[in-house]
Amino acid sequence: MSNVLEQKKQIVQEIADKFKESQTSVVVDYRGLDVAQVTELRKQLREEGIEFHVYKNTMTRRAVEAAELEGLNDVLTGPNAIAFGKDDVVAPARVLNNFAKENEELEIKGGVIEGQVVSLEQIKELADLPNYEGMVSMLLSVLQAPIRNLAYAVKSVADKEEEEQGA
Repeated sequence: MSNVLEQKKQIVQEIADKFKESQTSVVVDYRGLDVAQVTELRKQLREEGIEFHVYKNTMTRRAVEAAELEGLNDVLTGPNAIAFGKDDVVAPARVLNNFAKENEELEIKGGVIEGQVVSLEQIKELADLPNYEGMVSMLLSVLQAPIRNLAYAVKSVADKEEEEQGA
């Protein structure tokens, strides 16, 4: 009996650690997905480095309390799966949101972003953001614009002076 209890405590601690270590955790209801769809979803998540697990709600609730994320208890009803993303804040939300658009059976319920419990709407907003590389690219583009404009201005002045000297 105590061996089973110890195993359950370890699982609860494992879930709590995953919530604490993850930048983003998203809770979804996967009812209605067939085996092929779940396999495809797991493949897409794995490619982005996202862990995807199904846990019993009672254990997840205890883990949520241990991780001090009690606000998440509201979405822990029915069959749930949790996607844990450690590296990219946007990736779990983006992959699940895109998959949910193609497969209406998948329902995003809520989640945790950097230690804060968030709603479905906030997760969808996060999903619309570009990934890390996209954000860096946008930042570099914004930083390069003034220099590029200066180069164009200097070139046009040089071209104008060249025309005046040639005439």
